[in-house]
Amino acid sequence: MEDKRLKATARLLEVMETLRRECPWDREQTFESLRNNTIEETYELVDAITDGNMEGIREELGDLLLHVVFYSKLGEEQGAFDFGDVADALCDKLIYRHPHVYGDIHAATPDAVRENWEALKLRKKKRKSGTLGGVPRALPAMVKAYRMGEKAAGAGFDWEKKEDVWEKVREEIGEVEAEMRRGEAGDLEGEFGDLFFALVNACRLYGVDPESALARTNRKFRRRFDAMEERAAAAGHTLHELPLAEQEALWQEAKRQEREEK
Repeated sequence: MEDKRLKATARLLEVMETLRRECPWDREQTFESLRNNTIEETYELVDAITDGNMEGIREELGDLLLHVVFYSKLGEEQGAFDFGDVADALCDKLIYRHPHVYGDIHAATPDAVRENWEALKLRKKKRKSGTLGGVPRALPAMVKAYRMGEKAAGAGFDWEKKEDVWEKVREEIGEVEAEMRRGEAGDLEGEFGDLFFALVNACRLYGVDPESALARTNRKFRRRFDAMEERAAAAGHTLHELPLAEQEALWQEAKRQEREEK
């Protein structure tokens, strides 16, 4: 098995060499030109994982690996680094950040491992960029909020008990409502942002991935809304032709059918 993996890696690197040398499109690519494609491939992998599609996961991992190899080839051409440097640096980092595996540090739980990981990252960077410096600027806002909450908690800035977060959530809801009463002179967007941030931290404290939770609700809403439209169409109507009370009845019917099918 190991020999197969090594042969496949060597073959991939050889294919990349050939494409970079002989394909007009591949020859034109740069770090900047590949950036958006890399983001797209990452989200396609996320979709496959969300769907539990193992064949899709395998394919999308290959597409993402292509980008790793491509960037490594670009780095090699510029005399900066090559694929071996990337892989070796990753191995060094993993060994350094897993002293409970490769050293004499004890970490018996996932939480303890995460705490060690964050502490070692800060020590390695010597706090030059601060606790939050490692959070990528380009992350989607919800993911970024979650990661900043994690890192702040790793530095000791967190609620003493997870239940305490609900006081903050209620406080932020009150500030949104107060801002709405004030009207145009206020900062409603900012207050909603504070509320979202508090809710993301509540998710973190209760072990819920907010991105996955919202994606799940999005899928549920779409299923039910599609069912509403289908029922309305079967009766010869579009949704916007129906009064709100009838739309609500269709929504409740869609919910009931979903529960019965489980």
